[in-house]
Amino acid sequence: MTHFPSKRLPRPGVVLAAVAGLLAALGLGAAGQAKAAVEPGTAAVAPASSASPWTDRAHGFASLAGGTTGGAGGRVVTVTDQASLARYAAAEEPYVIRVKGAVAVEPFGSDIVVTSNKTIIGAGDTGEIVHGELHLNPGTHNVIIRNLTIRDSYVEGDWDGKTTDFDAIQMDTVDHVWIDHNRFTHMGDGLLDIRKDSQYITVSANRFDDHNKAFGIGWTTNVLTQITIDHNWFTGTKQRNPSADNCAYAHLYNNYLSAQVADGDPVWTYGNWSRGHTKMVIENSYFDGIQHPYQADATAELVQRGSILRNTSGRTDAWGTAFDPRDFYTYRLDPAAAVPALVTRFSGPQKQIGDAVALHVPGDYPTVQAAVDAVPDGNSDDVTIAVAPGTYREKVLIPATKPNILLRGTGHDRSDTVIVYDTPAAYGGSTGSATVRIAANDVTARNLTFSNDFDEAAVELNGEQALAMKTTGDRIVFENTAFLGNQDTLMTDSPKLTAVSRVYVRDSYIEGDVDFVYGRATTVIERSVIRLLSRGSTTDNGYLTAASTWTGNPHGFLITRSKVVSDAPEQSFHLGRPWHPGGEPAAVAQVLIRDTELPAAVKSSPWTDMSGFSWRDARFAEYRNHGPGAAASADRPQLSDADAEARTVADYLAGADGWEPYARAATTH
Repeated sequence: MTHFPSKRLPRPGVVLAAVAGLLAALGLGAAGQAKAAVEPGTAAVAPASSASPWTDRAHGFASLAGGTTGGAGGRVVTVTDQASLARYAAAEEPYVIRVKGAVAVEPFGSDIVVTSNKTIIGAGDTGEIVHGELHLNPGTHNVIIRNLTIRDSYVEGDWDGKTTDFDAIQMDTVDHVWIDHNRFTHMGDGLLDIRKDSQYITVSANRFDDHNKAFGIGWTTNVLTQITIDHNWFTGTKQRNPSADNCAYAHLYNNYLSAQVADGDPVWTYGNWSRGHTKMVIENSYFDGIQHPYQADATAELVQRGSILRNTSGRTDAWGTAFDPRDFYTYRLDPAAAVPALVTRFSGPQKQIGDAVALHVPGDYPTVQAAVDAVPDGNSDDVTIAVAPGTYREKVLIPATKPNILLRGTGHDRSDTVIVYDTPAAYGGSTGSATVRIAANDVTARNLTFSNDFDEAAVELNGEQALAMKTTGDRIVFENTAFLGNQDTLMTDSPKLTAVSRVYVRDSYIEGDVDFVYGRATTVIERSVIRLLSRGSTTDNGYLTAASTWTGNPHGFLITRSKVVSDAPEQSFHLGRPWHPGGEPAAVAQVLIRDTELPAAVKSSPWTDMSGFSWRDARFAEYRNHGPGAAASADRPQLSDADAEARTVADYLAGADGWEPYARAATTH
């Protein structure tokens, strides 16, 4: 298998940075409203990019020294109760753990121990851990905690957190941890405690609120911790926003501090504090109504540039040279004026993150099949398998037990990402020859090429069928895909003759020669290009379709608003023939080709018999086709206008459940 690295996704901040202009227009940059902490123009926007809030890749210090991948490579599981969460979080093997709904922890304030190589992520924006703490013991490494709300272990009257130690997350002497898009609120002691020489940490796009001690780093005299803190919102908190004690490097940028608790405390109400021997860099943050926005011990260093202070008071210390974050990693800065709008919108749990887990190939899993295997049986949640550009020489099976999968190529074009194998039917039967088989329901493939590159000319076999794709599931969608082969390229089938499966192919490309679009599934091919390959004959080069539609199903194949192309000689290709597998009389082909351009290679009598069954007994028809291959003849049944009105994409696909994949597909282009 060969592959190329996946491309980075653009971050929403690139677009939303325009908010800065809107804020200026509203007067938030005017004199008396907000002031820059340094001279205007000193905070340039960097050309480099950090990870988007919508990607699944850690950025900042968590991306260094091997990176932070969490449970990548492990199984995906969904938990709804404390016992399941605790079991998977503490397991020895890697897991991607989706938390669905609120998980109440008992006894009140108890720990859920998280071991190495775990991703814990909220499903949608509703995943919650209530009355409990996620705890990472010394030696734990490679953990991702995302998209959760952790709340409500506060003990009434213990505002200073002196009688309990019920944090939201606590970690001691760990490395490679990414804390992203969570909400921490109303806990017993600290919201987030990163302690005792923990290293390679990134804390991004979280919301800290309704609490005294928000976020502490340190509890050691060693100067080892490297931490990135960006795009977080601290609101309704008093102190530790954060407090960074003896950090080797603390990089804070684009954070928003607002609505600070005001209890008259002259010292322990503050924003960012560089303590001990910390080297801290603050960039393009926004401090609104904050006492002591940023301060540094005499032994520490703090460099600040580009931030905005609004209605602030107290210390704004800055001394020493600290460090240059770009000596370690690339990142981009959003304008400080845009930070309130950006951070309030994108911090905390996001439905877009947790709705569909993304499994990356080859980043998280070495092969496409390995990623499919990681999806749990009976999966009820959307899972995306994101396949990086490259050629993957493997066979892939999505079994019936693994529905709700999106298989998506991440390249610029569908030709960038190819899944290919070279098995003919002579080596395992027609089904066994398929490069990819989809037996599950509710599977979508997008921006990919599926190929069977068995060379018919190189070997003479009895059984040259070589499928690129076979489907038997229902509600299968192919968008912007290509199917490459010769005989039997694309088979859309169903589990049994009387079962109706539906397949929708849109904006795609299909090529072949003999029966290369075939099967009994209800199949719509829309806005696509179909290439009829020449086998070198002047009179008989092949057959586009070989439908085996159940006689009880009025909807077989519909090819509409498409273009059929060919370099085969004129009058040498059939549009189809009726396939009766095993001589089954109840398999009566139904094919309609309408509003489609046909080439000169199409015969003037385009339908033909197969295995003793007459094409005239099948249900073949055309309607309003055009091009040199669409010339009318007595052997070309045509629909009437009235009948054509009842033979649309919607009529073919709706079924009893009103399935409308064409409406969803239109929004993805």
